[in-house]
Amino acid sequence: MALVACGQQHYDDAWRLARQAAQADPSNNVYAAAVVYLERTMRAGKPGVYALPEAFGAFIRGGGNVPLYENTSAALRRVYEQYRSLALLDVGVGSGLALVPALTPNVDRLDILEPSSAMLAQASAALRARGIAHRAINMTAQQFVQAATDRYDVAQATFALQALPPADRAQVLAGLRALADRLLIAEFDVPESASSQAGLATPERVRYFVERYARGLAEYAGDGLVAQGFLMPIFFGAFDPTEARLNWEMPVADWARLLREAGFDHVRSELIYDYWWAPGYLLDAA
Repeated sequence: MALVACGQQHYDDAWRLARQAAQADPSNNVYAAAVVYLERTMRAGKPGVYALPEAFGAFIRGGGNVPLYENTSAALRRVYEQYRSLALLDVGVGSGLALVPALTPNVDRLDILEPSSAMLAQASAALRARGIAHRAINMTAQQFVQAATDRYDVAQATFALQALPPADRAQVLAGLRALADRLLIAEFDVPESASSQAGLATPERVRYFVERYARGLAEYAGDGLVAQGFLMPIFFGAFDPTEARLNWEMPVADWARLLREAGFDHVRSELIYDYWWAPGYLLDAA
């Protein structure tokens, strides 16, 4: 199997197997993209997942990410509008792609938390450009919940908590429960079989990745920068035992269970958008 061979750094074998798959099924865009990716890897070595920031930038601002983030911002805004005044915490704000368009005039106090100083600077600049007062906090969620004393009406995390190692999630969610009356979490409803916890290259996991990445690549058809600079490195990295883990996704039902265990009595979820990778949901816990 090409994915296993690539994970073992046997790129010539991986390329040969991928080419065989592409010849057997020339309509499969994943196989064709894999051949190109492996040809480049044989020449130049394995690229880093975020080696081309411009590729990630083009990815996040194109394809299904456009309606995904528009719908996420709209769902957040509907919650903000339920308050006369609002103290808001954004955990893992990133560049502010979901937060900034969602903000309403009744947000009286805003704290943004982000462990990446570069991403935090982008979010802070976007807020300043709109004249929105805020406090930017450069630390991890784990560090924040141990040190914070302020309280918030609402805390939120949009596609950010999947980056928390499973062993840290109970502590972080319990900490956020102590700090906020309400917690909003946007995450993908990824089936358990797609997680590497069930095995790195199980037939079910491989099938899910191939089927879903076929949809993702189709959304960026003709865009070699996104396909080869971001999507295929992520695709192959998911099956590479030498790659450091960047996220630990899980089903929405498991997120809801963890929220209840953290002390949230009322947890509901709503579909945000049927994204190519997995459906995106907003969990609303109080």
